[in-house]
Amino acid sequence: MEIASQLPGIVKFLAYFVSAMVLTVFFLIIYVQVTPYKEFNLIDHGNAAAAYSLSGALLGFVLPLASAIIHSVNFYDMLLWGAVALVVQILVYLLVRLLFKNLAAAIQEGTVSKGLFLGALSLAAGILNAACMS
Repeated sequence: MEIASQLPGIVKFLAYFVSAMVLTVFFLIIYVQVTPYKEFNLIDHGNAAAAYSLSGALLGFVLPLASAIIHSVNFYDMLLWGAVALVVQILVYLLVRLLFKNLAAAIQEGTVSKGLFLGALSLAAGILNAACMS
């Protein structure tokens, strides 16, 4: 098999992979701007609640993004569904924040139960979001 015959596939892979990585970084930037606490700083100081909540949101974003890559009809379709995945994760955070009025303070204080619950809901929403994209 000639390498030249594989170039279109490699180029398509790189376009989707690089775009997915950029979308993931963009998601993280937006998500940490929406939350009133500084996740990376909290995680850096050993705050498990912040790690659980951000990890769940990240996985809840990446799963539907992967589904969008698999099922999209073209590159722009994937970008659109990636944006939907981002919005879903922001909405999950905002809904959980309505459920627990002290969510931000609890995560800053390291209340693992609330961070883990937020992370689990974020992951659950991401799984459902990914399934709905198929």
